[in-house]
Amino acid sequence: MARYVTTTLPYVNADPHIGFALEIVQADVLARTWRLQGEEVFFNTGTDEHGQKIWEAAEKNGQDVQGYVDHYASEFRKLKEALALDNPTFIRTTDEHHKRAAQEMWRRCEAKGDIYKKTYTGLYCVGCELYKTEKDLTGEGFCLIHTNLKAEEVSEENYFFRFSKYADQLTKYMSRSDAAIPQWRRGEALTFVASGLEDFSISRKKERLVWGVPVPGDDTQVMYVWFDALTDYISTLGWPEDIEGNFAKFWESSRTLQMAGKDQVRFQSLMWQAMLMSADIKNTDQVFYHGFITSGGQKMSKSLGNVISPYELVSKYGTEATRYLLLRHVHPVEDTDVTWERLDEWYTANLVNGLGNLVARVMKLAEEHLPQPVELSLDDTRIEELFLEHLEGFRFNEAMDLIWEHIGKGDAYMTEQEPYKKVKQEHTKADGIADIERLVRHIAKIAVHLTPVLPKTSVAILASVRTNTKPENLFPRST
Repeated sequence: MARYVTTTLPYVNADPHIGFALEIVQADVLARTWRLQGEEVFFNTGTDEHGQKIWEAAEKNGQDVQGYVDHYASEFRKLKEALALDNPTFIRTTDEHHKRAAQEMWRRCEAKGDIYKKTYTGLYCVGCELYKTEKDLTGEGFCLIHTNLKAEEVSEENYFFRFSKYADQLTKYMSRSDAAIPQWRRGEALTFVASGLEDFSISRKKERLVWGVPVPGDDTQVMYVWFDALTDYISTLGWPEDIEGNFAKFWESSRTLQMAGKDQVRFQSLMWQAMLMSADIKNTDQVFYHGFITSGGQKMSKSLGNVISPYELVSKYGTEATRYLLLRHVHPVEDTDVTWERLDEWYTANLVNGLGNLVARVMKLAEEHLPQPVELSLDDTRIEELFLEHLEGFRFNEAMDLIWEHIGKGDAYMTEQEPYKKVKQEHTKADGIADIERLVRHIAKIAVHLTPVLPKTSVAILASVRTNTKPENLFPRST
């Protein structure tokens, strides 16, 4: 079976943040799990590089806009190595093929009668790159999402997409129980449709915004950033030409999954799906929405000085520990508060004193007392169905908890049976050897379950078991 998974494309007006690191690690775990099960997987990520905010940020920094986006795209590319991502495709919306795909999406929607031009006056949020209604703003006119930005009144002639036309089809699509996870996000989408859909602007005048994909047949307009960027989910597959057949295999004939933050419901489950309906393209099978990461009870922001970078995490704890912290201690769908103090506590208690200590103790005993490596059985290397069910259900933290339950059982067995004492007495030595063999099999079982979540740690533990040697310190104490 073929599977397709994609993250959103982060906007390149800032360095990568921990929230996106969560999203891309979650996607990576699913891609790795499916590949372990023999499935062919297309794993997509990349960067969103057009729009007014990008242009203004480049100008403010005195930079050429292409150079500006090249810099940030490279920062996001580095996440592949920093977070040990398993073979993702990286697409940029400034790629020439993507631009052509976005223009083809436009032509198909236009041919359907779903694109028209009109003059519109409304309140516009630069941060969202969207026109806003009163319900989207505070009483003082500030955006509810970008609370430091006051909406500006803008009047111009743009192209619009007939979003309102697709209310019934979107209701039917979102009525599927698996269309969006968790269920309350699906409920949000249905409520949004029921409140009445308004057609949305999909272009800007070129004199106001030169940094964008040109509108086909109209040199005076460029595409609105969302219409352009959303098309990346299929342009990355080679659509529309599909020379290599990836679109047919991984979109049309595959189970498709999009990963996104909880503020993306309107864009991913409604606007993008309406565009696909208009272009007569299969809808996304499922969208998973994760929660936000806060710090010290506040949303992370540069002005507050509480932003945590994934590169800072990797620098302090290492790649494997960073993946552990994101997968086990950040709730998959609820908001999670993270501080450096908590990170230190989780790292020390569960990796240094937990997994790392157990493996070191067991393999030291094995190295000293077993004459040869333990031969593992199929049962020793079989992954529990419950673990897989947790991952398929996006319960990443519960899958990790299951592994740590087994680590706890290993510690308890060591304490209760005391094999390190038994092997010193002739009359209990055989029992002690048997206990050590059981413990080696146990940590091998743990290592197998770590394969999709902490892949390098899994490899290190299994190599230690095969060679019957104590490994290098898996998780050094944090300084």
